[in-house]
Amino acid sequence: MLLAAVIIVTGIVVTARFQSILYDQARGRIDRTMQDVARIANPSSNPFLNIGESAPIEQALANSDNLDRWSSPTTYLQIDNAQGYPIGKSSNMGSMSFPAATGLDAKHGAAYRTVRLTRGECLVEDPLFSEGGSRKFIIHVGEPLDQLNETFARTRETIAIIIALAIIAVIFLSVALAGRATRPLGELALAMREIGSDRLNRRLKWKRRDDEIGRLAETFDDMLARLEEAFARERRFISDASHELKTPLTSINANAQMLRRWGTTDEHVRRESLEMIAQETASLANLVNGMLTLAKAESEDNVPKEPVLVQQAAQEAINSAGVRASEKGLALELHSDGEATVLGDPNLLRQMIANLIDNAIKFTDQGRIEVNVKRDDSQCVIEVCDTGAGIAPHELPYIFDRFYRADKSRNRSVPGTGLGLAIVRSIARAHGGSVSAEAVPSGGTCLRVSLPLLAK
Repeated sequence: MLLAAVIIVTGIVVTARFQSILYDQARGRIDRTMQDVARIANPSSNPFLNIGESAPIEQALANSDNLDRWSSPTTYLQIDNAQGYPIGKSSNMGSMSFPAATGLDAKHGAAYRTVRLTRGECLVEDPLFSEGGSRKFIIHVGEPLDQLNETFARTRETIAIIIALAIIAVIFLSVALAGRATRPLGELALAMREIGSDRLNRRLKWKRRDDEIGRLAETFDDMLARLEEAFARERRFISDASHELKTPLTSINANAQMLRRWGTTDEHVRRESLEMIAQETASLANLVNGMLTLAKAESEDNVPKEPVLVQQAAQEAINSAGVRASEKGLALELHSDGEATVLGDPNLLRQMIANLIDNAIKFTDQGRIEVNVKRDDSQCVIEVCDTGAGIAPHELPYIFDRFYRADKSRNRSVPGTGLGLAIVRSIARAHGGSVSAEAVPSGGTCLRVSLPLLAK
């Protein structure tokens, strides 16, 4: 289409240029005739006639025999008096007359215009001749445009035919090339259509082509792998979320039934049922808030980022968790080897550290919890180490998964939604970081987050 547009524009430009050349040639012929007349009317070749009253040259020029000296089948001449009325014309004009020219004065001299006569259009030049600043007479020299227009029309038709043939050739060539280029795409599309949401384990494996189509197929295979992983993750999430929501909802429903049956007569049942409903409602709220935070952290494009001093975020998280740590008799300490600044969302980073501390408090009955902020080359390393019961080595790779609970924490006596460490991992990834966990030889667990330092 672009090439066709270029051809059309080129044709239009050539046509317009050819028309301009034809008109320039016509004006040149008219101008040469007018110069011959001016030399007779004014020996000094001045564009304005300066004569004495004893030589009324306009009367001589008004004689058709004199005007016929310059006329031809393609050249008309006419002389008007000072008032603009015709006083003479070449014999080839017959009964035709040029209409009076308006807007002429001695200052601006000749002008070109197109007029319509009974025989067709004419291109006319209208120089004004004057003496002493006063109008004397006007000479009109015109050339019929019928031959010029006919030549231009034939040329325009020829160019239009050439353009049409060129466009047809371009279309056929484009269709042929497009068919050859898109045939592999059709095969690729057919293979893609055979892959549905329940067949994401299939791959195209178009490694035989070392071109853009082959690279597209390879990219599609990579996308399928990511989609398969995402679908599996979402299925697990829905299954786990349904399981986690089922328990508090079942408890709320059971207590509501008890309230309906005995709540009006038994004060003890009413009080315990309301307390259980309040607890389970709070658990549901925490679960929903955790899921919302997780969704926000996983939407990396929507995470606002600014320079954040990690030590300050860690201290704020420690201050918030201080009361809970004191209630269990745990020492909560912050250690840092210098300032570390990262680019991120201060609220999410503070919650990430708070979740690490909260996890350590839940599973540590005595001892201490250390929060370490260190610089390691271009990374800021945040460690939260506890002296709790620890985690079995085979469970360490899974503790950052959603709703995963290690064996020691599966009973519901330990509060939590199972999303705390999953949120930690999502926040770390949203900030270009990573997470890891290891067992402490002396007992306990050390959870580690690495984030890229802000370049200075």
